[in-house]
Amino acid sequence: MTEHTTEQTTAPAGPAPGTEDLLSALARCPLLPVVVVGERTDGAALGAALAEGGLTAAEVVLRTPAALRVLAEMAPTAGLVVGAGTVVDPDQVDAVVDAGAAFVVSPGHDPDVVARARSRGVPAVPGVSTASEVQLARRSGLRLLKLFPAGAVGGTALLSGLAGPFPDVAFVPTGGIGEAELGAYLALRSVAGVGGSWCVPAALVADVTGRGVPAWDDLVEGVAAAVAACRAARP
Repeated sequence: MTEHTTEQTTAPAGPAPGTEDLLSALARCPLLPVVVVGERTDGAALGAALAEGGLTAAEVVLRTPAALRVLAEMAPTAGLVVGAGTVVDPDQVDAVVDAGAAFVVSPGHDPDVVARARSRGVPAVPGVSTASEVQLARRSGLRLLKLFPAGAVGGTALLSGLAGPFPDVAFVPTGGIGEAELGAYLALRSVAGVGGSWCVPAALVADVTGRGVPAWDDLVEGVAAAVAACRAARP
């Protein structure tokens, strides 16, 4: 096991490794689903359903005991960049990267989590909600951030305000966003993609126990509708 004796609190300048891959995936489909999995969820089938519906990236959140297993099963899905969410300490970075995560998302900005992700060669997407947090994250070389909880901290108005002083920073607003708000968020150039769980209901994901089961078909249909809404909002 790799030893990590010192965490880096000021990362070197330059984009984090893998950031362009994630940005490229979001450019093809600006929707990053926040996926809460269940004990019976089949990760390979889940990944296939999300890709079949048109998604290009997905975030499996560490909120259930099965998350790491499902992440590992999903990671090889062709055409889908799979990352981990709710990563709140450096050791979790090691666990999710070992499971195959291509990026890590956090609700807040923890420089130690960012440094560990950089040392493991994956991009970190920390959460921010103020100009001060954006400025500190930018100094760490980060150019892709999560605005969280977007709906509660100012939403599109805050993003519009941040675009002036931080024109080189892109955001994935998450929290309090549903299909009805997609158009307003995706109209902003600073938004790389919109995060949310409305297109991947946890109850439905929990029943994806294989390809062809009713939940798999329903999930593909729901994801396809959400992807179509994104494409309508940002052709």
